[in-house]
Amino acid sequence: MSDHHQALAAFLIEAKRRTYAGLDDDATVAAPLLSGSKQLEHRAGAYAYRDIYFGMGFFVGQETVSKDDRVIWSMCYSGGARPEIADRDTLHSLYKFLRQALLAVEVSAPYRGPAMFTAGEMTYRNDIDGTLARFHGLEQISQRGAVLYELRYSGGLLR
Repeated sequence: MSDHHQALAAFLIEAKRRTYAGLDDDATVAAPLLSGSKQLEHRAGAYAYRDIYFGMGFFVGQETVSKDDRVIWSMCYSGGARPEIADRDTLHSLYKFLRQALLAVEVSAPYRGPAMFTAGEMTYRNDIDGTLARFHGLEQISQRGAVLYELRYSGGLLR
């Protein structure tokens, strides 16, 4: 990984830990750019991170990283809990586990969570193809072998 990519990956890890993964929706800005969205932001030095998404049970969003006010990297994602999981308490416990997995993100693959993460009866799995420059992946959460949640994502460096 080049020094430029290493710096971007380190910033992504920091930004994710200081927004949704670490703070849930408490990191949401008061006046999002898009009405009805959740918007989370983090800045450090020349870098700025923004995550905008809609929905909860099923959600769609986009993360961007700017350097010197020019967007250089982006990732789109969509997914969520299985349709039959509609109880708010169940969704909250599922997404609490998801945030634990996302906090374990590694600098070698700073997109979502690690390849595997387990706590109690829940297991998070993340299958990634590609590099920081261009990638796609699928993350799933299962409990006792039953898939409860699934999300697909893709992105890379803009040119």
